[in-house]
Amino acid sequence: MIAQDWMSSHTRELEAALASLQDQVTTIERWGQLLAERLAAGGRVLAAGNGGSAAEAQHLTGELVGRFREERRPFAAVSLCSDSATLTAVVNDYGPDEMFARQVQGHGRPGDVLMLLSTSGTSSNVLAAAERGRDCGLTVWGLTGPAPNPLAAACHEALCVDAPSTAAIQEGHLVVVHAVCAVLDASLATVGQARNGVAVTA
Repeated sequence: MIAQDWMSSHTRELEAALASLQDQVTTIERWGQLLAERLAAGGRVLAAGNGGSAAEAQHLTGELVGRFREERRPFAAVSLCSDSATLTAVVNDYGPDEMFARQVQGHGRPGDVLMLLSTSGTSSNVLAAAERGRDCGLTVWGLTGPAPNPLAAACHEALCVDAPSTAAIQEGHLVVVHAVCAVLDASLATVGQARNGVAVTA
């Protein structure tokens, strides 16, 4: 059966994707902790990608404005893929490579986090956003497919999912989104205690 064969093959691809993420778990932990600090201090997250990666960007911002597992206050997070009027105006007036970069310049502030997603790591509009984000003082992170790739090189840090298909890479990105949110939730209590002057012990 076609579906059974595809699922068996895809399962092997997912196993490769998850294995590559296990090797980068310290980065996932660091990202979640940093997001807890930045968001609790009033910073924001901007996120962008194309196609399926746009959906993943919206998933991330949805988890931050809403919640992942634990009840908490909403945080400032904006998907740069979601405002059709702004996107079409920018593309019409400035060209497709500016569709995210101009929004980064408009919404971003030094210390904010810009999360950029691209399975190929070569999308020109995402690369332009990475450059603009760095110019504007944002912390720029990338979620990409196998390294090396231009987006990984353009970001301050990148998590690169080593899998052979776009579908497996995107599903690996979703795992990262959820894992980062889990770390963020667990870190918020510590951040709150530190801000209230309470000594925190391991």
